[in-house]
Amino acid sequence: MSNEANENQPGEQPAGERAHAAEQAQDALHDRIEALQGELEQLRARSLVERADLDNQRKRLARDLDNARRFANERLLGELLPVFDSLEAGLANAPEGDPLRAGVELTLRQLHKVAESNGLSEVAPGPGDAFDPERHQAMSVVDAEGLPPGAVAQLFQKGYVLNERLLRPALVVVARSG
Repeated sequence: MSNEANENQPGEQPAGERAHAAEQAQDALHDRIEALQGELEQLRARSLVERADLDNQRKRLARDLDNARRFANERLLGELLPVFDSLEAGLANAPEGDPLRAGVELTLRQLHKVAESNGLSEVAPGPGDAFDPERHQAMSVVDAEGLPPGAVAQLFQKGYVLNERLLRPALVVVARSG
């Protein structure tokens, strides 16, 4: 054979170069696969974070909507509190057997029923009940026979709660300690 037979055809690479080129192509392909896998993991992580953010936003929106529903009447009911006070003061001073008294009692009961159906409840501690700083406001402190220290001695004004949110604290006199 001649030397020409051992030589590669024009445009062909020797076998060693072809193997090296194939190995480089395979390394480049492997590097590209690793880069794509890393990018895929980043996208998965970002997707999880965005899904969690969406879930948190949905929960926050549902909670805000629930609170808006529960407290939509807060302003109206808060403005009715002096009406309750006036009707109750009128009843306290109305003589027994007065026909107007019966009408005021009926009106007050109906008003309380409507308010209660909308989540409003009274805070009216009686003598001897424990003072609750979350729902009561102490107007003064007195010596009170037969009452433990820190107990409510007298109620000045009822308080009100709307769906566990305090609208107005009850105004009370508290028994003195020791």
